[in-house]
Amino acid sequence: MKSIFFFDSMLTPKIITIVYWLLLLSAIGSGISTMFIGYGSSFIGGLVIMIGGCIGARIWCELLIVLFKINDNLQKLSNKEG
Repeated sequence: MKSIFFFDSMLTPKIITIVYWLLLLSAIGSGISTMFIGYGSSFIGGLVIMIGGCIGARIWCELLIVLFKINDNLQKLSNKEG
């Protein structure tokens, strides 16, 4: 618990996994609602939203994780030298 309060360990990478799954669910839900519900529904448009949303969510979450991995590696390097 001390490591979380003094920012020795990061909490956000654990939360990013939850955010990723929520983004996937919202992309799929938006795609399905575009396919079958609403004004001007389009099956192809729904597929594009689902595929694009899933790929976009994955890329965004991976970029965030990369930032935290860079931070971890910099901390290891700093601890090795000091």
